[in-house]
Amino acid sequence: MTQYFQIHPKNPQPRLIAGVVEVIRAGGVVAYPTDSSYALGCDIGDKTAMERIRRIREADKNHDFTLVCRDLSEIATYARVDNVIYRLLKTLTPGPYTFILKATREVPRRLQNPKRKSIGIRIPEHPITQALLDAHGGPIMSSTLWLPGDSRPLVDGEEIRERMPHGLDAIVDGGNCGIEATTVLDLSDGEARVIRVGKGDIGFLADAS
Repeated sequence: MTQYFQIHPKNPQPRLIAGVVEVIRAGGVVAYPTDSSYALGCDIGDKTAMERIRRIREADKNHDFTLVCRDLSEIATYARVDNVIYRLLKTLTPGPYTFILKATREVPRRLQNPKRKSIGIRIPEHPITQALLDAHGGPIMSSTLWLPGDSRPLVDGEEIRERMPHGLDAIVDGGNCGIEATTVLDLSDGEARVIRVGKGDIGFLADAS
């Protein structure tokens, strides 16, 4: 049975956040809001939960999963970051960006892009996401909640409950957080390449040229 948590989007209730984290640590798959649409999430070490997300998304083996992290210090554990990249990340986080970076040995191989040995990294600017990460004490493995055949991600908790009454262990309803996906920047070769234009502004690239 799917648990339903209605959490305040600006002042998340600690008791409810703790309940969601308990589901994640028990191997569950949860839907939760970010600063750019809802996402599916699970514990980084849970292979079974990750495969469930892959089936929900109908994703192939080359699907890029993302580690949602609390801060820059946590990113350094899971991705190779030089001084230039660090300064860029510091400028753009927290925010609606996904960064493709070379993975470190701390990232399970099943989470890495099999060809490029890279991993997506995010630090969302959303109180619920930050509260979940703080309570969990580590990153959450995530993928945008975009169902096969749909033209956009799912936008709020009620919609998710209607569309997915049995496929999840928990739904975090934090209200409508918009349908625009993140801007994806590939930094794996040391330079910023735009893979997808989304919510995050890319005007800084023109300024740097």
